[in-house]
Amino acid sequence: MRILLVEDDPELADSLTRMLKAGGWTVDTLHDGVVADQALRSEDYALAILDVGLPRMDGFEVLRLLRERGQTLAVLMLTARGEVADRVRGLNLGADDYLAKPFELSELEARVNALLRRSLMGGERQQQCGELVYDLNDRRFTLCGQALQLPSREHAVLENLIARPGRLMSKEQLAGKVFGLDQDANPEAIEIYISRLRRKLEASPVRIVTFRGLGYLLEVQT
Repeated sequence: MRILLVEDDPELADSLTRMLKAGGWTVDTLHDGVVADQALRSEDYALAILDVGLPRMDGFEVLRLLRERGQTLAVLMLTARGEVADRVRGLNLGADDYLAKPFELSELEARVNALLRRSLMGGERQQQCGELVYDLNDRRFTLCGQALQLPSREHAVLENLIARPGRLMSKEQLAGKVFGLDQDANPEAIEIYISRLRRKLEASPVRIVTFRGLGYLLEVQT
């Protein structure tokens, strides 16, 4: 899954980025409200972490514009201001959660997991397709009861497919969720990751099916 982090404090932004990437997320880190608004208009994110005190456009305005466009991705607001009025304003504008600084990195990580679990999995802790099970809490796959170890890009592709079992995802959609702004989002590379994943799933009935010109879906074959 792909996360947008918008934080103007370079030291905090670096710490949060390293923590999120260590957890396996694809992270785009920005420091400016206007640039963040542009990214949210053009890129595909599962979650945005918005600092309130951003240059040029504050986090409240970024959130307001996001919701006016009808975008429903989860939003976690960060602020040095802990006043109730600020929290109420953010929540009324459509924030899903609110975290006042200073905070522990472990708390932010837990809130990110909870938000994604609610928004992407309807509150469920696990996603399943036959013998393939994905636990969102620890972000691990098991296949036929055994841990399935995957490199980060393969993990990201399979994570997106199991979130939509039986539904098509195009190469372009997968590339948009797997690659960050600072990476070469080559849809053709998705074919390589799909091929590798197929080999790792072949001991089970779980299959990644190709619909030529349309995309891929995950299903159990009988």
